[in-house]
Amino acid sequence: MSESAGRVADATGNWVDTFAPPVTRPYLRLARLDRPIGSWLLLIPCWWSLGLAAMRAGQTPRLAHVVLFFIGAFAMRGAGCTWNDLVDRDLDGRVERTRSRPIPSGQVTPTQAAIFLGAQALVGLIVLLQFNRFTVLCGLASLAVVAIYPFMKRFTYWPQIFLGLAFSWGALMGWPAVFGALELAPLVLYAGSICWVIAYDTIYAHQDREDDMMIGIKSTALLFGQNTAVMLVFFYTAAVLLIAKAGLLAGGGAVFLIGVAAFAAHLVWQVRSLDIAEPAQCLRLFKSNRDAGLILFAAMALDAATR
Repeated sequence: MSESAGRVADATGNWVDTFAPPVTRPYLRLARLDRPIGSWLLLIPCWWSLGLAAMRAGQTPRLAHVVLFFIGAFAMRGAGCTWNDLVDRDLDGRVERTRSRPIPSGQVTPTQAAIFLGAQALVGLIVLLQFNRFTVLCGLASLAVVAIYPFMKRFTYWPQIFLGLAFSWGALMGWPAVFGALELAPLVLYAGSICWVIAYDTIYAHQDREDDMMIGIKSTALLFGQNTAVMLVFFYTAAVLLIAKAGLLAGGGAVFLIGVAAFAAHLVWQVRSLDIAEPAQCLRLFKSNRDAGLILFAAMALDAATR
């Protein structure tokens, strides 16, 4: 197989293609380390939750927690993608954008992928065990949602809800990592993050709209169609209001609210810029949510630091 044939169609020209040893490349691609945006989007709710706890405690987030969640998010995102690719290997082979992924293209066998999945999950477990017992139990509870998510697009036009439940779970992790329990603030944050995920993944799903229709995969992109912008306004507005409420419940002040305003402005820019007929633009706007999320986390940390 030629080098170009080994590349994933929507992730070329990255560090994996250029610098990683050839034998590792299919596995790095399987873990999506050639396009880590998903890992960042999984991580951000964890950091938001740490930011809420920091505002409540009146001190900056602990660096150890920030680093542990970073490692854990990247490990578990890789494990989740590997699981998703194992479940979807037949479907992926029928979609232009995904048929070059490691399993459908034959670079990695299902057995090899399953072993790699176990290794990544082990790293995630080691990270999780560094936290208190309540946080460990919260983390283990997420596995049920992660396990069922890949199947949802076969049965409902709302698989983005299940992705939101899975990708927002970190909102329930950072707070108990600090306080050993859950309160209303992180629960409201969780709801806000789910709305955020539904919206940005709808943007992402517009890349595959035509292929999805042909093979019978469902998504909010297909459900919303030409009403996508209106529905994005609804979900992004709900996200902003719920996240703002969560921060106020945690004692957030002026710096936090400025961060919420910047976050909201970024989401407005996305909706105004969106053209659902342009897959490349959909991908750029989807990826920009990392910047939106980091702006909000920085505001939380700065608000806590100024107490």
